[in-house]
Amino acid sequence: MPLAHSLCAVLVAFLWGLSFVVIKLGVNNTPPLLLAAMRFFFAALPAVFFIPRPKTSWRNVVAYGFFLGVGQFGLLFAALAIGMPASLASLVMQAQVFFTILFAALVMNERPSPHQVLGSVVGFLGLCIIALPRLTGSGAAPFLMTVAAAASWGVANTISKRAGRVDMLSYIVWASLIAPLPLLGLSLWLDGPDRVVSALVHIDKGTLAAVAYLAYPSTLLAFGIWAYLLSRHAAAVVTPFALLVPVAGILGSALVLGEVMHPIEALGGAVIVLGLAFNIFGRRLLKRAA
Repeated sequence: MPLAHSLCAVLVAFLWGLSFVVIKLGVNNTPPLLLAAMRFFFAALPAVFFIPRPKTSWRNVVAYGFFLGVGQFGLLFAALAIGMPASLASLVMQAQVFFTILFAALVMNERPSPHQVLGSVVGFLGLCIIALPRLTGSGAAPFLMTVAAAASWGVANTISKRAGRVDMLSYIVWASLIAPLPLLGLSLWLDGPDRVVSALVHIDKGTLAAVAYLAYPSTLLAFGIWAYLLSRHAAAVVTPFALLVPVAGILGSALVLGEVMHPIEALGGAVIVLGLAFNIFGRRLLKRAA
């Protein structure tokens, strides 16, 4: 990618990394699916009244909005609310890189190169290392929900590529319109109307600040840039920049939340980062070795 595009990808990675800390703080006071619904409501409104609909099919916009908003973030917010550490979530969510490469190969015939396959295998091994102590007890559900959220992100990335060269700000704004009602409905069902109404009536400044960060820098700006890059470059070129997301997530979680990763989680995270590094630098290493 050109340098400017690479710098944009780095910015997105840090905005997303810090968003894990913001989400963790937000779900302490607000039902997670309600918080997610508010995120996408304010990302969509009032912008949809000023930004024209993207020049792609409604089916594509609806599918992207559903897998991004309800699938990825509905699962992620819920996982963080029931005990998934923000630092670990920022690592596990990077499995979206491998899911995106897989789905792009299956759906769009973007065949991964040998170093990308190797990177995916190494990254999957890292997930397995983290999973081993978490597949029993209370840690299993939030971990598996986070993996499912990463898979949903991979689907959303592939859908955005199929949209082609469209106005990506318009695409993100209109896709954000899809998620609030399903998320609100799920929150009313799972949390109950009383808790949802109480959370809205007694909303505090911290929750409003969390919603503002998640709706604007983390959604409109970051996903707009990400979808723009994916529409112009192969998925295997863009998605590895998510390597930097856990760096910001872990630092932010340590400084703000006081989280400390267990040794087995740190080992698994290091292996995931190694797999991501193969996707970024593997071609150069193979050329030098040859």
